[in-house]
Amino acid sequence: MLNPKKIDVTDRVVGKIKDGEIELLLENSIIGRIKMPENLQYELEHHYEADQQKIYQNVTVSEGKDARYTDCGDGGWC
Repeated sequence: MLNPKKIDVTDRVVGKIKDGEIELLLENSIIGRIKMPENLQYELEHHYEADQQKIYQNVTVSEGKDARYTDCGDGGWC
């Protein structure tokens, strides 16, 4: 005999912001959506910001032909 059972999958659900909603996914399958109000306030950690329903990470990058990830502004190791 088969019996129905509820399985808690909360810790495996991931949310992705898309078109004014948060898509809820379980193992890459959409299982639902949460509609976001237009005046939604984001609370993000330092170095992150929200703009136009996108989330950005603020980073410092090396630029130039010979730049390396270990380059620092003072010319030494970081």
